[in-house]
Amino acid sequence: MVDLDSSILSRYLDLVTDDKGCLVTYVWIDSTGSNLRSKTRTLSSVPQKPSECPRWDFDGSSTGQSSGLNSDCLLIPVALFDDPFFGGNAKLVLTEVLLHDGSPVETNNRRRCLQIMEKTKTSHPWFGIEQEYVIFGCDNRPFGWPKNGFPGPQGPYYCAVGADRVYGRKIMKSHYKACLKAGVKICGTNAEVMPSQWEFQVGPCEGIEMGDHLWMARYILHRVAEDFGVTIDLSPKPYDDWNGSGAHTNYSTLKMREDNGRLEIDKAIEKLSLVHTLHMRDYDLNHGEDNKRRLTGLHETAHYSQFSFGVANRMASIRIPRQCALNGKGYLEDRRPASNCDPYLVTGAIVNTTVLN
Repeated sequence: MVDLDSSILSRYLDLVTDDKGCLVTYVWIDSTGSNLRSKTRTLSSVPQKPSECPRWDFDGSSTGQSSGLNSDCLLIPVALFDDPFFGGNAKLVLTEVLLHDGSPVETNNRRRCLQIMEKTKTSHPWFGIEQEYVIFGCDNRPFGWPKNGFPGPQGPYYCAVGADRVYGRKIMKSHYKACLKAGVKICGTNAEVMPSQWEFQVGPCEGIEMGDHLWMARYILHRVAEDFGVTIDLSPKPYDDWNGSGAHTNYSTLKMREDNGRLEIDKAIEKLSLVHTLHMRDYDLNHGEDNKRRLTGLHETAHYSQFSFGVANRMASIRIPRQCALNGKGYLEDRRPASNCDPYLVTGAIVNTTVLN
């Protein structure tokens, strides 16, 4: 494989082109519901909001989203960010995908989520999602792991420091700074329990903004990994004997955040308990099958088939943080969503159940 010297690339990225137009990269979710695609065009002026980016199209037959006989799919701009890769005045724009007749493609879950969030906007639903992931090398092994074996047992890697315990910190730091530059609401990061496993947190975001910002954070993560010659694995259980990867979802409404909000939190938990099976179908990429391997009742998880909750209990489906219990208000943490979940499905399901009943 040819080694592409990044110093050569910098010569071209450093060229000043701001007066020659604005580079806008359109980003969308393909037919897998997990992989992201993108392409770039030049606009004559710098867009200040998504509606100032024109609709575009692409060959949906090459992404599994249409047939070759009627291949054009539409890209509808919905969320605008600064581009940390091209730099200058360049933009990233997250888009919805529609078929030629204007209907959403199968993996466009944003449309329904937006409808739910519009109906419940007076409740001011806030979210924060903790996105876990594993860095893999091009040898299909977790980055930094021994070539012919496994690292030492879990224990010394979580929030660790040291070259013998932490793998991929440069990638984490680059992703964090790139998200801040883009305007993504990233709010934290840490090394996780499995070596080469990391987590970043996005939020607080209100309503549809949660899904928009997490998807863009994922896109930026994949792009950063590409520059380092590694890949990002979002599968919920890469190895059976190690901690899996989740997307723990912190959630509150205005009433939960106000005085005596604990009562509202308890009501929401009761509602969630009644539709546990339905939520599990929306909480991973494969209608619950991925989570069956991750949610075993071991490795800081509740069992897939059982709903549970508790204060400061990381073995429960729903955790109420200790400080929220002491304050009598705050938020709940739904620990069931998997790392490869669609945040539009997750947040939409939670609000639909707890607010719209």
